[in-house]
Amino acid sequence: MSSGARVFLYLELLLAISCGAASLKLFATGLFRRYRSLSAYLVFYFLYTIGLLIVGDVRSPLYMKYWVISEPLLWLFYVLTILELYSLVLEKHPGLYTLGKWFLYTGLFVSVLISGLTLLPHLEFGRIQRSAILSYFYLIERGLDFSLVVFLLFILILLTRYPVPLSRNVVIHSVTYSVFFFSNALAMFARVIFGLALSRTVSTFALGVSTVCSMIWFLLLTPGGERAQVRIPWIGPQHERQILSHLDSLNATMLKISRK
Repeated sequence: MSSGARVFLYLELLLAISCGAASLKLFATGLFRRYRSLSAYLVFYFLYTIGLLIVGDVRSPLYMKYWVISEPLLWLFYVLTILELYSLVLEKHPGLYTLGKWFLYTGLFVSVLISGLTLLPHLEFGRIQRSAILSYFYLIERGLDFSLVVFLLFILILLTRYPVPLSRNVVIHSVTYSVFFFSNALAMFARVIFGLALSRTVSTFALGVSTVCSMIWFLLLTPGGERAQVRIPWIGPQHERQILSHLDSLNATMLKISRK
């Protein structure tokens, strides 16, 4: 086994352990009730990584079948976890949450539809090869990831522009998941741009970032972190009240529109 393959294997083992530990901690502390999608995702990713370790050889037909089945489930967990994160950030502003949620749904539908349409000229039904399946999956994932990256950036702008009071756990989760998702999206775009020649290097990078993020969830998400309040950015009280007043007004307007 080469040194690169050995590093990749160790990272997979470490990722499985850290995801399993983080999910167990969320269930043991009761935080899973607040972070349901994150908890479910960590459990799934733990089982998914264990499955990869059992299947082993990436060139085997079994690995391909496993990947084709599990990859759409990962996409689903990406969407659910980001929606949950958005709901936590705008917990006290349900009108804005509803508006943003429909923007996300629309963006996902349009992005995936465009990606699917670009596949049609290249489809040869009944003659889809392994490389073709990879290309199709990467193309669909590119549209999906682009929409989710834009939405995550929107969440981060909300965090840094409006002084919404948040728990320390939500702030840690927001930053950690953003780093986690951006690294995976960057790895996917790198595979599309540079081809499979850099696949192992890119995958190792993304795996390392995912491992660090799962360790942060395990170490820093605590019951005490739910009680500790954080405001980002730090601004003067008068300016803060003015900004929050505008945010509340916009939220009330969105609630009225949604009820009509």
